[in-house]
Amino acid sequence: MVGTIVADKSMQMRLKQFVVSGRALPTEREPEPAVYRMTIFARDSVVAKSRYWYFRKRLHGVKKNRGEILDVEVKPEEETDAVKNYGIWLRYDSRTCTINMYKEFRDITKAGALSQMYSEMAGRHRAQGRSIQVLKIKELTEEEVKRPQILQLLPADLKFPHVKRLPLCNKNRRTKFQARRPTTFHN
Repeated sequence: MVGTIVADKSMQMRLKQFVVSGRALPTEREPEPAVYRMTIFARDSVVAKSRYWYFRKRLHGVKKNRGEILDVEVKPEEETDAVKNYGIWLRYDSRTCTINMYKEFRDITKAGALSQMYSEMAGRHRAQGRSIQVLKIKELTEEEVKRPQILQLLPADLKFPHVKRLPLCNKNRRTKFQARRPTTFHN
């Protein structure tokens, strides 16, 4: 269907952690070039390789046609039920300049925290995914957390109140259909 938005899990950004290893092609001048390994979060291995060459060109001046990828492996992340705090250092290109930023998120995995970060950057800053560079991601302890939206979730005695409590028995519960017609005026 054209023009409709389908909200399902396939549209959510699912990132995986890839470890990409590559090097410049051997030459007579340098027969054993150094191997560089990068940890990259991407949807699939094709995007991970592309991001590898993007960063490699910026950092070391090695283009894709002058280098080779040695290995691409998915680094599995153990998913537990414990929620962790993550700090993300990033850089993104706005319309006018390049901006450095630090953000904090709570999630079960690093990939989940990064997905939250990409969604927030798109919503709050209108930053596209291709203009965002993740510099560092770190699991934070309670002492390292700085942002108030994360600090408010840290106390051990935190409680979430029930806003609307449903009665336990069925006789007090209102039904959708009434036996009599409703009145629209009062005497």
